[in-house]
Parts: sequence; structure tokens; C-alpha cells
Amino acid sequence: MNLFRLAGDMTHLVSVVVLLLKIHTIKSCAGISLKTQELYALVFAARYLDIFTHFISLYNTIMKLIFLGSSFSIVWYIRRHKIVRRSYDKDQDTFRHVFLVLPCLLLALLIHEKFTFKEVIWTFSLYLEAVAIVPQLVLLQRTRNIDNLTGQYVFLLGAYRALYILNWIYRYITEDDYVQWITWISGLIQTLLYADFFYYYFQSWKNNEKLQLPA
Repeated sequence: MNLFRLAGDMTHLVSVVVLLLKIHTIKSCAGISLKTQELYALVFAARYLDIFTHFISLYNTIMKLIFLGSSFSIVWYIRRHKIVRRSYDKDQDTFRHVFLVLPCLLLALLIHEKFTFKEVIWTFSLYLEAVAIVPQLVLLQRTRNIDNLTGQYVFLLGAYRALYILNWIYRYITEDDYVQWITWISGLIQTLLYADFFYYYFQSWKNNEKLQLPA
């Protein structure tokens, strides 16, 4: 654990808190992509299969439980909550996320560090997390009506991944034989997907204007 890793984890956690705050307090999921949330639920389910069989630390276990519980709770809210689901814009959130899942699974079967079920599924979760934000970004570009909490949620998700890149750089400098090409490349692709959003987010902040993405 180092400062960059801790900051990344906390930023990721705050992003989830911001989204749950929006959904639970305002009783609205307007601007939130159910497709992206379902992809994140699948990411965490695949990545944390070892939660009951492989103990690393209490911190690690707690974080796994938080992200598993929160991701499935968000999906439940959008799909089943009698008030929240009314604000879901399914006519705009039409990205076919199955076209992200299947290529990521195929890629994990072809490119992995070890051909075991656990390793392939873990690699699949890395590939899928890299592109899970795509339906959300597409939805924001279509609606162009981004409220503050939704904008902060997406910004924090991007910031979390950027901080993890700093964590990898730090570990590469300070640790012997630390090389994780699959993790690094997946994380870099994920961060690059946020580049356009970051630009418009900082522009809106600098000019004190409402955040809007180009159509």
C-alpha cells in the first residue's frame, strides 16, 4: 500500500458514495447508464470470486464487499425501485453492452498470464473495467444534460484510474521485478477514454458553466 493506491481507492469509494447519494437522497437516476452499472457489477463479481477463499487483509476484504454490495445495489435501484426507476432514460441508454462483454471474454481467453479459470476471469474483469464507462459516456453525449452529481461521479471514476497509474509508476520504481503489462495497458486505455470528458469538465469548472459534452 502506498499513498497513490490509497488515494485511488478512496477516490473510487467517494465516486460510489456520490452516486448512491444522488440515487437514495434525490430518488433519481437521471443521466446514469444502467448498462455501465451492470458492467461494473459484472466486473466486481468476476474479480472478487476469491473473497471467501483467499484472505489478503481486512482492508482488502472490506473494500471488496463495499464495491460488490454497492454495484449490485445501484443496479437494483435503477431496475426495481418504484420511484428511482421512473427517472431512468432507457430510450437514450441503448448502447448494447453485450458487444463489450463478449470481446473482453474472448480476449481474456487468448491473452492472459496463466490459463486457469481464476486467472482468466480476473483478466476478463480488467478488460471489461477498461471499457465499462463507454455506455455512460455515450449517454452523457446524447442527453448533454449533466447534473453536478453525475458529472462529479464520472470525474471521480476517471481520477481513481489516473491515481492507480501513478501507483503503478511508483511501484515500478520502488519494487524489484514489478511488471504487470495486462493491468497497465487496460488501465491506460480506461484512463484515455476519460480524456475528452476531463477536458470539458475542467473547461466548465474554469468558466463556471454547466457541464455539457458535444453531441
